[in-house]
Amino acid sequence: MESNNTASCLDSAVFKISVGLALTALIVITVAGNVVVCLAVGLNRRLRTLTNCFIVSLAITDLLLGLLVLPFSAFYQLSCRWIFGKVFCNIYTSLDVMLCTASILNLFMISLDRYCAVTDPLRYPVLVTPVRVGVSLVLIWVVSITLSFLSIHLGWNSRNETSEANHTTLPCKVQVNLVYGLVDGLVTFYVPLLVMCITYYRIFKIAREQAKRIHHISSWKAATIREHKATVTLATVMGAFIVCWFPYFTVFVYRGLRGDDTVNKTFEAVVLWLGYANSALNPILYATLNRDFRTAYQQLLHCRCASHNAHATSLRLNSSWLSRTQSQEPGQQEEKPLKLQVWSGREAMAPRGATDRKPKLSCTECSSNLLSCCKSLWGLRFLQRHVGGPSEEQPLRTPPSQAV
Repeated sequence: MESNNTASCLDSAVFKISVGLALTALIVITVAGNVVVCLAVGLNRRLRTLTNCFIVSLAITDLLLGLLVLPFSAFYQLSCRWIFGKVFCNIYTSLDVMLCTASILNLFMISLDRYCAVTDPLRYPVLVTPVRVGVSLVLIWVVSITLSFLSIHLGWNSRNETSEANHTTLPCKVQVNLVYGLVDGLVTFYVPLLVMCITYYRIFKIAREQAKRIHHISSWKAATIREHKATVTLATVMGAFIVCWFPYFTVFVYRGLRGDDTVNKTFEAVVLWLGYANSALNPILYATLNRDFRTAYQQLLHCRCASHNAHATSLRLNSSWLSRTQSQEPGQQEEKPLKLQVWSGREAMAPRGATDRKPKLSCTECSSNLLSCCKSLWGLRFLQRHVGGPSEEQPLRTPPSQAV
């Protein structure tokens, strides 16, 4: 959450340029990615949901981190000295701690929101209300401000034996004593990590149970592939969070136990920027896995080639269908009924015209529920399927009672 006080100086000019380019690229990706998320929600009315309130809050937090903290951290890392004064150093380190804490707590709230949507979808609109979402967002910022500006400016994190020595060297680094290191580490990372592991594990168990219920109408190979992809999706979400923040908070707590100067400065800089990298990954992990966000991104970035090709293909199919329909006599269309696959796994008879309008549903399509369930952790289509409404990712099946 904070920069090194005496970050390891980069003696080689080539190495310093390489590190500078890498840090600049990380800052640009962080800012651009989170700006796109905010614009997508602001310009697309379909994305303005309670679930996406946490994603927007996460994007705004990471955007502020990329604008207000990362440029100064990069400059400090490359120059190996702080030249902006002690007052601004306190503001900078407080912003650093506050925004990193808020980012992690937003991820924590997203996991709770998805857990409620998956485990109790019928009561989800009652459990997750605008008032409760607003209270959650306020609580996130109250905790973040308490652990950053309030603690740092009141000296709750300082070590008495090092305050005088650090006054002459003017390092820009948050001091960590035993109490502050344990409290901040538990509240900011370890407790949210434990809860996120439990919630995503429960979500994955529900997804697997749904996959087992449709195995009798799905091929074993297709279901296994879908299950593997769903596992990769959840593992990516949790793996990115753990890989980015676990090393840093381990070092953070260790500094509280053993002292601020007991950790190698180069290693401390690496784990610091590894934590910063999570803010660049969040727009990818928590937005682009949602189809609505991907569509909004394409519209925002004017990537409409795919939609144009799809429209042209649709026109060709429609013209082909019209030509076949006009060439056939009405009596011939009712003469040969065809088999139509339905959701229950049984076969029903349907006229030829019905199958012309809608292609036959294959059984392997049912096995897509597992991957769709896990991808819908960041959308409301999972809720729609449980309530009974149609969704984008799962087409409507004809119920057996309606089959002709």
